Amino acid sequence: MKIKYIPLLLALLLMLTGCGQRVPEQTSQIFAMDTVMDFYAVGDGAEDVLVEAAQEINRLEALLSRTRQGSEVYILNETGSAALSQETAQLLRDALTYAEITGGAFDITVAPLVDAWDIHGDDPRVPDDAEIAGLLTLVGSGHLHLTDGSAALDAGCAIDLGGIAKGYASDVVARLYRERGIQGGWISLGGNVYAHGTKPDGSLWNVAIRDPNDPAATAAMVQLSNEFAVTSGGYQRYFTAADGTVYQHILDPKTGRPAESDLLSVTIVAKNGTLADAYSTALYVMGEAEAVSFQSAHRAEFDMVLITADSRILYTPGLAGRISCQEGGRYELCALS
Repeated sequence: MKIKYIPLLLALLLMLTGCGQRVPEQTSQIFAMDTVMDFYAVGDGAEDVLVEAAQEINRLEALLSRTRQGSEVYILNETGSAALSQETAQLLRDALTYAEITGGAFDITVAPLVDAWDIHGDDPRVPDDAEIAGLLTLVGSGHLHLTDGSAALDAGCAIDLGGIAKGYASDVVARLYRERGIQGGWISLGGNVYAHGTKPDGSLWNVAIRDPNDPAATAAMVQLSNEFAVTSGGYQRYFTAADGTVYQHILDPKTGRPAESDLLSVTIVAKNGTLADAYSTALYVMGEAEAVSFQSAHRAEFDMVLITADSRILYTPGLAGRISCQEGGRYELCALS
């Protein structure tokens, strides 16, 4: 992993306006966990905290990557058992909890299916029905067994933390910002954003939600402070088969196939980045009706923005007055009750 310092780019996901009085500020960019990560911090010690942030990301990747030889997850998948650090063990316990809460819509044991489809890789393909049926027998939280300090997997099973690791990493870096007294700033780990404090002029951070129909454009803006915003959507990664069918990368653990969702994207806004990461994937798999019902039952934990296939942007009451979209654009902004 390489770290470099770059000029502040106003074209990033988070739009910075109204700088006001000059205070120490620093930006950095790294590539880790298969994505570009951007950081911005304002306050004394900003440069040091961004160096620490990069070190923490590298440390976590060395624990949680399923492709990095020697990581705890790599060893677990390759050998079927592994000794775990307290940190990794707790994250796996959290993942199992989220799987239970979401009724299996979020499931880290989908790794055999992820490998078969290889949508993230260089040779994506469409497995046949028989192969998918066989792989589905390897999926489910019951295949992962956690004990004090160790984990084991049933034969042929594997885990993939791609739907939760960056959320946890954002929690770790956010804690660094708080502990080091950073006045304001943000982190962007792919689709995982944390807005810390306020902008130098005291206003909230404006977080852009990408337009799934035109990822270079913005569908909506949400104002945040000391909150995480995590977006999942089928538009982020996909491949087109020889017959012209488009297959997006978010798999439904129950069918073994790319989720057939009536949602284009899900953005979860919460105080917990790990939760936001897991729920953004799960609610995309659920689809609109189930996602709305789920949020209603857990509204104390998070808010959300759903972009639907019929061009609506649905948002929950906690975001009232903090969300906007372009008037006369392709989307209709609709409040949920």
